Amino acid sequence: MPSRSAMRPAAWLLAAAPLALSGAASAQTASKSVTLEELAVTGEGSAQGQAGAGASGFGVAALPGAAPLVIERPVGQVVTAVGREGTIANRPATSIGTVLLDSPGVTLRQGNGGRDVVISIRGNNARATGVTRNMVVLEDGFPVTQPDGASRFDLVDPRAYSRIDVFRGPQSALFGNYATGGALAFRTRTGREIDGYEIGVDAGSFGYLSHSFTVGRASGPFEVSLFASDVRGNGYQDNSSYDTQTINLLASYTPSPDNRFTVKVINNELTANIPARSSLNQFRINPYQRGCDAAASAAPGCTTFGLFANGAFGPRVPVTATEGAFRRNDRRTIIAGRWEHDIDAQTTWRVQVGFDERNYNQPFYTTSGRGSLPSYFVQTDLTRRGELFGLPAVGYVALAYSTVDIAASVYNRAPYGGARLGALIGLQDTVQSNLGGRARLELELAPQWTAVAGISAEQSSILGRNRTFAISAAGTTSAVALADRSFLNVAPELALVYRPDPNWALRGRVATGYATPSFASLFVNATGLPGNNTELKTQENLGFDLGADFIPFEGMRLSLTGFYEFFRNEFVTQSPGAGLLNYTFNAPASEHRGIEVGADWAFAPGWNGRLAYTFDDQVYTDYVEQISAGSVTAQFDRAGRRIPGVPAHQLLARVGYDVPAGPLAGLGGFAEVVAQDGYFVDNANFLKVPGFAILNLNVHYAAPLPNGAAKRIDLYAELRNVLDATYVGSANPLANTINATTGAQNGRAVLAGTTGSIFAGPPRTFVAGMKLSF
Repeated sequence: MPSRSAMRPAAWLLAAAPLALSGAASAQTASKSVTLEELAVTGEGSAQGQAGAGASGFGVAALPGAAPLVIERPVGQVVTAVGREGTIANRPATSIGTVLLDSPGVTLRQGNGGRDVVISIRGNNARATGVTRNMVVLEDGFPVTQPDGASRFDLVDPRAYSRIDVFRGPQSALFGNYATGGALAFRTRTGREIDGYEIGVDAGSFGYLSHSFTVGRASGPFEVSLFASDVRGNGYQDNSSYDTQTINLLASYTPSPDNRFTVKVINNELTANIPARSSLNQFRINPYQRGCDAAASAAPGCTTFGLFANGAFGPRVPVTATEGAFRRNDRRTIIAGRWEHDIDAQTTWRVQVGFDERNYNQPFYTTSGRGSLPSYFVQTDLTRRGELFGLPAVGYVALAYSTVDIAASVYNRAPYGGARLGALIGLQDTVQSNLGGRARLELELAPQWTAVAGISAEQSSILGRNRTFAISAAGTTSAVALADRSFLNVAPELALVYRPDPNWALRGRVATGYATPSFASLFVNATGLPGNNTELKTQENLGFDLGADFIPFEGMRLSLTGFYEFFRNEFVTQSPGAGLLNYTFNAPASEHRGIEVGADWAFAPGWNGRLAYTFDDQVYTDYVEQISAGSVTAQFDRAGRRIPGVPAHQLLARVGYDVPAGPLAGLGGFAEVVAQDGYFVDNANFLKVPGFAILNLNVHYAAPLPNGAAKRIDLYAELRNVLDATYVGSANPLANTINATTGAQNGRAVLAGTTGSIFAGPPRTFVAGMKLSF
C-alpha cells in the first residue's frame, strides 16, 4: 500500500481542484457549461439507464442543478445499474435479493428472519450471516450504513425504487470508510415518476401476503413521493414467520432555480421468528427443520440449543427454535434533509444532515442482544463542472462526519415460557465516529480519453467499554474490557477510460479501500461470548480492475471486467459453536481475483436475454491459525487455502419475451436460472457445502385502462425453484477444532455434525400479484 506521507501532495492537489476549476471557468456563461460525454453502453463504466440531462438526480425530486453529484455519472467506476423496467416492476420482488442478482459480483445469503438478506460484493461480507458489512449503502444520496459500518436490508422494499446502482471493488476514495467491497446506491421513485397513486397486493406460498400503497405528485415548487407496505408470511421453515411494515418518504421544495431542499424519511418495524441453523448432516435429513416444535418429540434432524435451566449456570436444557421462542423485534428510523445551492451555472454546493436509529431486541439462540444505536451524520460537498488547464473537467470535494452512540446488553437465554431472558452477561457503552474528507477530479485529456483521480482521508475512533459477568454457584464476577482506538486511513484511486466511439469503452482502475473494526467485533472473543477482542486492525485492500464495455452489434450490450485485489488484515468472521456469537479476527494477507461478465441481448423482436456471471477466487496468502483445546495448543498454516463462504462460480441467465405490439401487447414472461458453486465453510477447507442451480418462471401483463377509474393494471406471477431443489441458502463459517489429546485437527465428520451453520434455501414457491395505478 502507498505510504500516507506520499499521498499528501496528491491530497492537496485534489482538494484544490474545484477551486482551480472555479477560477478557470469563471468567465463561462451557463450556455457554455462543459459536460463530459457519457458512454452509451448499459452496464459498467456508466450506470445502466443513467439519468439524462433532463432527469432528476439522486435524492432530488426536482430538476437537477448545475453540477450533479458524482455518483450519478461515475466515470471510470465499475458499476451496474439495476433498473425498474424489466427487473423490478414486472415481478413479485419479495426481497431486495430478488433483483440484485442481475448485477455481476453480487452474492446473496438468507439473513436472520423474514425478508432479511445479507449482500456481498465480490465476496466481501459473504461470510456474514446477519448484518451486512464491507460496503456503503446510500438511499437517494443519504447514508443507510451506520457509522459502525452496519447495514441491514429489512427496511428495503424493492417496489419503492426506480433504480439501484451497484459499485464494485474498493470504493473508499468515493464513499469513505467501510467501502472495501463496494457500494449500493438506491434511487427512490419520485413524484414525477409516479404522478398519481398506486395500490398493490401480492400473495403466495407459505402464507406470504403483501399490501403496498404508493402516491406521488409534483406541483409547482413541491414534489413528494410516499411508499408504504405491510408484508407478512409464515416462512418455509419451522419458526420463521414474520411481519414487517415500511414507510419511505421523499419530498423536495424548490423555491428558486438555484436552491433545492430535500427531505428523506424511512421507518421500518420488524417482528420475525428465527429458525434454527442446522449442521450439514441435519440439513440433509431435515432441511426445513419441520416437526421441531419440542425437543422431547422432535423429528430426526432437528437442531436443539442448550439453555441454562436457571438462565445463569449449571445444567443445560435442550430446546428447539420454537420451544425457545427465538425471535427478532427491530426498528429502524432515518430522518434526513439536504440543501443544494447552485453557486453559479457550473458549481453546486450541498449540505445534508440526518438522524438514524437502529433499535434491536433479539432473543435468539443461546444469548439475547438488546441495543439502541442512535447515530448522526453531516456532510458538505462542492461539485464543479468547468475547465482545468483548458481541458473539460469535473471536480468534487466533500467533508463528512458521523457518529453513533451505542448502548447494548447481552443476556443468557432461559428455556420455556416464551422469549425469557436469563442472567445479564455483557454490557456495552461505546461511541464510534468518523471524520474525513474526499476529493475527486475527472479530466478529459482528449475527446477519447478521460482520467480520474480521487482520494479520501478519514480519522475513525472507537471509545467504549464492555463489562462481562461470569456467574456460578459461588457468585458473580465481572471483568471490564476498554477500547480506546483511533484509526487514520488514506485511500487513493486512479482510473483511465478510453472511448474510441460511443459504443466502446476500455477502462483501467487502481483503487484502495479500508474498513475499521466495528464496536461489536471488539467485544466478542474467540469463545463466542462477550469479552476482549480490542486489538483488531483496519482491513485494507488494493484493487486492480481492467475491463471493457461495448455494443458489438445492434441489440447486444456486453461488459467484461477482470479484477485482482490484495487484502491486508482482512476481517474473517466465523462461529465458534452452536448458538454462540460470531467472532472476528484479522487474516494478515489474502488475495481476491476474478472475472465479471454482464450482457443484455435483444436478439429478436420482443426477445431479450440477460447474463450476469462471476468467477471469484479468494485465498489466504499469509495466515497462521492457532487453535486450543484444553491444555493443548497447535498452529496451522492456512496459506493457499480458500477463504470460507465464497463460491468460485455464480450465474444468473434469463431469457424472456414481451409481445411488442397488437392486442396482446404488454404480455410477457421469462425463464431464468440462478446457479452457484459450492464453497468451503472452514479455514482448513475440510467441509464444503454443495452448490445449486434453480429454475424460476415468470409471466406478467401490463396494460392501460383508458375507460376506468384506474389508469393502468399490472399483473404478474412467478414460480420459483420450479424443480423443488433442496439447497443451502446460507452457511455460517465454522471454526476448526483440534483433538484435546493429540492436537490433530478434527476432520470433515466433526464439522459436518456441528450445528449453528445452515439455513436451507426456499423450496418451490409461487407468488402472484397485481398493481393498479390511478
